[in-house]
Parts: sequence; C-alpha cells; structure tokens
Amino acid sequence: MSTTDFLRTKYMATGLASNDLSPDPYYQFQNWYQEVLASDLPEPTAMSLATVDENGQPWQRMVLLKVYDVNGFVFFTNYTSRKAQHITKNPNISLLFPWQALGRQVKITGTATKISTAESVRYFTTRPRGSQLGAWASPQSQVITNRALLDTLLEQAMNKFHQGNIPLPDFWGGYRVTPATFEFWQARENRLHDRFLYTKDPEGMWTFSRLGP
Repeated sequence: MSTTDFLRTKYMATGLASNDLSPDPYYQFQNWYQEVLASDLPEPTAMSLATVDENGQPWQRMVLLKVYDVNGFVFFTNYTSRKAQHITKNPNISLLFPWQALGRQVKITGTATKISTAESVRYFTTRPRGSQLGAWASPQSQVITNRALLDTLLEQAMNKFHQGNIPLPDFWGGYRVTPATFEFWQARENRLHDRFLYTKDPEGMWTFSRLGP
C-alpha cells in the first residue's frame, strides 16, 4: 500500500469531529496543509480558482498557492488575463484545494484584491529565470495564431533581458484572497462525509457548524 493510500484509509476511518478542529480556520488549514506536504502528494499547492464574468458565467482554472497567512491566500497572474478581468468587475471568488488522494478538500469563498507591487517584486525575484521570461512573453488569455508566436515572444524577451536581473512586468503580480468562509471536507465510508463550515459571527469571530454530506 502506498503512503497516500495508507493516509487516505487512515483519515477516512478516523473521520473529522468537532473536537479535532481548531477554532481558527487558518490554523486548521495549516494543520491539513502540513499533512499534505508530508504525504508527497503531487502539486500540493494547486487550487481551483473560480471567478464570474460580467454575464454571471462561472469560470474555473487551476492556479498555485504561493503565500498564505492570517491575511489570506496569495496567487500570481497576468493582470490582463481573463481571471484578472473578472476580478476587476467582481472580486468575489472561490478556491478549492482538491486533496482527493487523502480524501480531503478545503473550500474557501472570499474576495480577491491586488497585493502591493513590493510584495509582487519580492516573489518575482524568487522565480526561475525561465519563468520570469515567460511572464514577459505570454499574452495570457489572448487569442494567438500558433505556438511559434510564443517562441518568438520568448526569444524577444531573452534578447531584451540578456544581461542582469529581469524586472517585474507592470502587468503581472499577485492577488490576495481574504476568506469569508472555509469548509473542511473529509471523505468517509458510504458517502457519509464529514463537513464543517467556518463563518464569522456578528462580532467578527470565527464559528463552525457541521454540514450534512
């Protein structure tokens, strides 16, 4: 039995009870996230980001979590991308961490706002040089004629920044998602899963309730 199969079986058998939960959903997320990292699950930071366009049509795509703390969850993108255009008009979004190999999901709803340029610069400088060049080269979400165009744009970026550090593009940076709700989902036998929803009370304190599966 693989490590992930063992952990999935273990977590499904143990389940999730109210006594297991931290009163703070950020700490509960951290507990589960550390267990995911320890499991060697592929792409543990991958999360589905759902936005809504001007016609009320939802869109989803996978992005990578780069920073999380008590202020929220941060991902990075091109500010001219489809997701960024949606967020500009409607900052309400949802995130889903699909840790199905462990029989777990974390669902978050909230609002997305741009982080500061200084924060984006700090992250951008940690990216591999190829990824930095890719940020400059990609006309994200725009219609392109063929793959060769991307190769040409990348070559142009390589020629432009052939020496020294690559600067942060002014059209690229991060968004911070400030959660309004968290839901922690633990798979159980017979589809009778454990689900707990965190919301804030009128005083701004987090509380949680068990949901039917």
